[in-house]
Amino acid sequence: MSGIGTGYDLSTTTYSPDGKVFQVEYACKAVENGGLAIGCKCKDGVVVAVEKLVQSKMLVPGTNKRIHAVSKHAGMAGTGLVPDVRTVVDRAREEAANYLSFYGDAIPANVLADRMAHYYHLFTLYWSVRPFGASVILATKDSNGYHMYVLEPSGECHKMNGCAIGKNKAAAKTEIEKLKFGEVLAKDCVKELKRVIYKIHDEKDKDFECELGWICEDSKGEFRRVPKEVADEAIALAKAALEEDDDMDDA
Repeated sequence: MSGIGTGYDLSTTTYSPDGKVFQVEYACKAVENGGLAIGCKCKDGVVVAVEKLVQSKMLVPGTNKRIHAVSKHAGMAGTGLVPDVRTVVDRAREEAANYLSFYGDAIPANVLADRMAHYYHLFTLYWSVRPFGASVILATKDSNGYHMYVLEPSGECHKMNGCAIGKNKAAAKTEIEKLKFGEVLAKDCVKELKRVIYKIHDEKDKDFECELGWICEDSKGEFRRVPKEVADEAIALAKAALEEDDDMDDA
């Protein structure tokens, strides 16, 4: 047996000599092999976008989605192992439904984020389970406004203004950091995130679809998919910007 993780990567209950849990790191690697998912908290809401890599031309367009509604006032965008993303979304729906049933009100953003972070972390504590190979962006609205959180396989939870997870996340973060989060509106943010997806997409990968979701004033405070006309306009602008960049490089 050889390798850095030899003997220390057989269980999530074992630390390596330098304090790492290799099963969690492997889960993070699974996330990095998934498509890019990005989000932005803008002036009037939150917008999320996902690069869904199409593995076969025979797949029906629009299926096997990466963006899901959790409740009227919350939604998730995920990347990594798709079945793991669906499991996390199902748990979030249960948490939202249970809170509504018990307290008679929609679950607050920080409560949902904390509960989901604990759920993630549970799968790093026992040898009989493995960490989720998926990260998600949680977009929510409560009495305190709009919020965006990122949940990692380790159970870490961060409240963010802008974020990128998955493949080529470093390059995407550089682009997102240029946005003025407190000033840009949701409709403009859709165009910016679409542009980032098209710009960062690796030409070596196969075809892809770009999914968009938002919770903002335009969606009446509910998490919904971005309307087709708005998304199509954003695609046209993103492609035009990409062609302009290519022309500048050729010059």
